[in-house]
Amino acid sequence: MSVVLVAGAGAVGVRAARQLVETPGVEKVVVAERRGHRGEAVARALGDRGEALRWRAGDPLPDGLDVVVSALPTPADVRALSQAVEAGVPAVSSADDHRGLEQLLGLDGAARAAGVGVLVGCGLAPGLADVLARHAAGALDEVDEVHVARCGAAGRASVAAVERALHERPVDWVEGGWRTGRRPTRELVWFPDPVGAQECATTPDGVALLVRAFPGLARASVRLGEPPRSSRWRRPGARRHHDESSWGAVRVEVWGRRGTAREVVVYGVIERTAVAAGTVLAVAAATLAGLVPGAGPGLAPGVHGLAEAVAPVPFLAELSHRGVKAAVFEGVGVH
Repeated sequence: MSVVLVAGAGAVGVRAARQLVETPGVEKVVVAERRGHRGEAVARALGDRGEALRWRAGDPLPDGLDVVVSALPTPADVRALSQAVEAGVPAVSSADDHRGLEQLLGLDGAARAAGVGVLVGCGLAPGLADVLARHAAGALDEVDEVHVARCGAAGRASVAAVERALHERPVDWVEGGWRTGRRPTRELVWFPDPVGAQECATTPDGVALLVRAFPGLARASVRLGEPPRSSRWRRPGARRHHDESSWGAVRVEVWGRRGTAREVVVYGVIERTAVAAGTVLAVAAATLAGLVPGAGPGLAPGVHGLAEAVAPVPFLAELSHRGVKAAVFEGVGVH
């Protein structure tokens, strides 16, 4: 039986905790939050297997943990995973901004030395999108391009991260090297209803994980759409607010060859953003704890993205069982 600490009681952390407390093999879910009342409320809702802990990144971790789950914003997320590695406890993170991911990947040497596995980018994209790309690659003999588009955000920290990314210089992977643009460029991407067509800008978030997972890629890119905003934002003087129940979507295109023909496989997901991200984070944690049969075969110590570390079919099957389902997009890819 596993004891899991969930750091952060925001939109994603709460949903991850709910999923984990219902996972067979999880004995206790400790909700660690710097504002004690928030963590206590979540722990009460989890029932007998929930426990609250007033904690912030940098405080000592409690003893007896089997997995640390971080749903904290950068840089608290990096501190929390650094502590887990130092304590020799496997950990997962939902961080999706490229600066945070770079710092987390920098923990690889320490994680290898400590003999622990760390999974990063365990959200909607990066995260589920990467697993879908790995699954799509299995239908092709050779893969040379992976393109991801995402729309939606889960909570205030996620909204802030998306907005920062949309104002940064675009970065993508072209002909085996990094290409940086002068200014954000936007492209219309079609998602299923109710999201529909959205203008998405090229961003560096998550591209490095794709390049790591698919050696020899000629091209890779990630595009983000504007996060949906509540109508309350439109009223003069209203505080900025994000509707955590808003829809999110991911579109994944994998190009390559099957036989002599060049083909594209396109997968997509549409779900409430916080629900999808929290469920992916929980399943990643359960996989790391050995509670999802076949999903994490022979995970080596070190820091990994999901596309590198998990077997896509059992991982996606577990997500589907929990209500997060992917679909094949019919039609022609846009790249």
